[in-house]
Order: sequence, then structure tokens, then C-alpha cells
Amino acid sequence: MDVAIVTVGDELLTGDTENTNATWLCARLDDRGVTVERVTTVPDRVGDIARVVNEYHAEYDAVLVTGGLGPTHDDVTMAGVAAAFGREVERSDEAVDWLREEGGYASEDLVTGTAELPAGSRPLHNTEGVAPGAVVESCYVLPGVPAEMKAMFATVADEFDGESTYIERVEAAEPESALLDRLSEVQDRFDVTVGSYPGETVTLKVTATDPEEAKRAAGWLADHVDQLDENAA
Repeated sequence: MDVAIVTVGDELLTGDTENTNATWLCARLDDRGVTVERVTTVPDRVGDIARVVNEYHAEYDAVLVTGGLGPTHDDVTMAGVAAAFGREVERSDEAVDWLREEGGYASEDLVTGTAELPAGSRPLHNTEGVAPGAVVESCYVLPGVPAEMKAMFATVADEFDGESTYIERVEAAEPESALLDRLSEVQDRFDVTVGSYPGETVTLKVTATDPEEAKRAAGWLADHVDQLDENAA
């Protein structure tokens, strides 16, 4: 399963808010064997949201959109997603009923626009907040508030699956550029992919669909790269 993530918000583009939602979703999807092919951030503009969602919906198995839900002037994500699918935005009686019965909100407490979703969409109830999310075909629209987004994703997580992968890591005490020959050879010898991530050491991330293959490849790498001497003073 290949998916794209779209995070919405001017505050993400100005650096006022760190985009932790994208990182969290990528990790959860990876845990489920789902491949994230794109992560894109767009401003609070209906046209930009509609264009990106329309493009990614045609290209990937699912699109997750997070941010910009609610009744305020800059909460335009539902309108953008509706436009991507050629739909109107309308009040969801199902969402309103849930907010009344489960959320404990009286009708007069709900700001106009709170439960307006793309026509024909499936509401996703917000157990940590107010604004509901929605599923429009294969597009999942989630809140931007991290606690709300995480709780709502949990309700649809089982709809995302793929082939499980297994990871082994090896720390190399060599420059990344010096490891190219070993990285190429380990992928020729074993059915794995390898990523390299430099820091104080270079972390080599070995990924395979077979846990034993991952272990064998990591063992081969450990024998063929320089590693830190933990006993050194």
C-alpha cells in the first residue's frame, strides 16, 4: 500500500509550528508495512489543497490530510478536499448527532461550520476535541492538533496495511562516502535495502521482509565495516 501525507497550515510553512504530525504518521504507517511516497505541506488555501489532494488521490492508494479542520476563517481543509472530489461541503447530521450524544455538546454550543463535511463522506469522530474528520473515497482527513490526530488515526489504522518489514542497525565508525562499496555489496548479496544516516557515527539501517535475511545482512555488514571500540578509553 502506497500513501501520501498532506499537512495543511500556514504556521507549518513559516516555522511557527513544527510538523510533528507528518513524522508521527510516517512512523505509524511504516510499522504497518505501508510505504509513504510523499509528504507535502500546503498553505491554508482551498485551491492548493484541492490540487495536491486531487493529484495524490489519482497516484496513490490513500491520502492522509491533517490540519485545518474547524469553523474558523482559516480552517479550509474540508472545502479543499471537497473541491478535489467535485463535491459540496454540507452539514453532516451523523457528526452532529455524535457530538450531541457522545460529546455532550448542545446544539447552541456548536459553532456554525463545525460539522460541515464533503457531501457523502464518512465522518470520523473526534474523541479528543470537537471538529470531526472525514473519509472521502480513499482520502482520510484528520485534525491538526496532535492528540486529536493520533486518536482519530487509531480508529482507521486497520484500514492501512502492507507487507511487514524487519529492521537491523549497524553503527559504522567510517565516513559515509567510504562505505559505498560495502553498501552496494550487501544489497547484491542479500535481499535487503540499506539506508545510511550520518551523525557521530554512521547508522546503517538494514530492512528486509524476512527477519533472518535482515539479521544475516546486518551480520555481514558488522564484519565488514569499522566499528567503535567500546573498550577504548
